Amino acid sequence: MLNLCKNNGNYFGVKSFLYTFVPENKIPKCDFTIKMKDKIINKAKEMFLRLGFKSITMDDIACEMCISKKTIYKYFSNKDVLIEQSVEMVHKEVHETIDKIVSKNFNAIEENFEIKRMFREMFKSAESSPIYQLKKHYPEIYDKVLTQQVSICEDCFRQNIIKGINEGLYRENLDVDNYVKFYYTLIFNINENTMLENDAHELEVKALEYHIRAMATLAGIIELEKHLKNPII
Repeated sequence: MLNLCKNNGNYFGVKSFLYTFVPENKIPKCDFTIKMKDKIINKAKEMFLRLGFKSITMDDIACEMCISKKTIYKYFSNKDVLIEQSVEMVHKEVHETIDKIVSKNFNAIEENFEIKRMFREMFKSAESSPIYQLKKHYPEIYDKVLTQQVSICEDCFRQNIIKGINEGLYRENLDVDNYVKFYYTLIFNINENTMLENDAHELEVKALEYHIRAMATLAGIIELEKHLKNPII
């Protein structure tokens, strides 16, 4: 049987010639399986973030991809599994992007604003906060997500505070561990209890300003004020 399911000008994410004219049984099985599974996760992630975890069904994803629902169930036993793997992909992308920003050697305060811009860009199409949705509709998945996110955030915040102290932008006598816990508790509470993503974003920017002001030296305040004049939209 020939595979004729078109998706954005490609067929299953590779050159259309291959999947238009080459029978499935001639395509290397391992390569085909990995590509198809990743493609489903990518599309599901995009739809979940844009339209909500609860509202999107397996039928919606199958229709969007021009494949059968049976094909999705071949790789994912149920929607919860697909959500979990989609969220894991988001985590991977977030982690990689944070590492990329950190590698650019911004100062500590500029780094914070660049990371916030990254989050805004990643989730700007979402109407409601992804964390809020998970906590409300998929609490078991949320608990797993929370453990992973806290670990990532703790490491990121701690490194940033130490960097800021070394740069003279944050005070030397800070209790680093408590400032880390305070900031991630604040951020997570905003996302857990704020339904709309735009509202959560505005509160997160305020929380970031509050976090930096609480730690900053005079040089840090001057640097902060500079970035506040260039708002994250």
